[in-house]
Amino acid sequence: MVRPPTAVQRRIIEAAEPGTGRLSGTEAQLTGLVRARLAFRHPRPPHAYFLTPAGHRVREEGAAPAAPAAPEPPPAPAPSGVFAARTGTETAPVGSEGPARAREVRSAWEGLIELRRMTNTDGSRERPCAWERGHLVQAAALALEAAGCQPAGAGRDGYRVGATPQPEAVAVREPTPDGLRGCAAALERAGWQVGEHAEARGGGRYVLASPRRT
Repeated sequence: MVRPPTAVQRRIIEAAEPGTGRLSGTEAQLTGLVRARLAFRHPRPPHAYFLTPAGHRVREEGAAPAAPAAPEPPPAPAPSGVFAARTGTETAPVGSEGPARAREVRSAWEGLIELRRMTNTDGSRERPCAWERGHLVQAAALALEAAGCQPAGAGRDGYRVGATPQPEAVAVREPTPDGLRGCAAALERAGWQVGEHAEARGGGRYVLASPRRT
């Protein structure tokens, strides 16, 4: 039986970042939350601590959860620090090339799917998580690169992902209609809502995409 969180643990849980569920506290306090299955430690630097679905329930419902299955830590992090998904807007090469790059992308995507499982309150792998909503451009770019879409750069055509004034939305541009439709389909499969729009000037087309919440 899992003990209810202590008053200190509850304060730490309630102070978690609203979007990501990231926790702050001493190493001993955070380790205690991990033992209580209310938090997990990300396996890559900076080894931050995040609420598990059980921890989210404590914060949202104000009640101790039933004992969940012990979580497995993500095998790879969502893109940050060492790894960066290619947005197609880079002015310099990003990361490795060839098979090594493919392995990095696959590992990052698998890590992001696991992060969804660990941080979505219902454990869904199909729906984007808070990290993605807080890092829209990188999250969309990773979904595209993991699906095999080609980013622009190094003299080649391909997708370009950019921020927009709209909350929780990115714009994806691709020079060919087939390429644009391929990007839209890849984002839909990754749990994003997409819609094709015309540029205000020039008549070009682009995809507006936002993470699905349900």
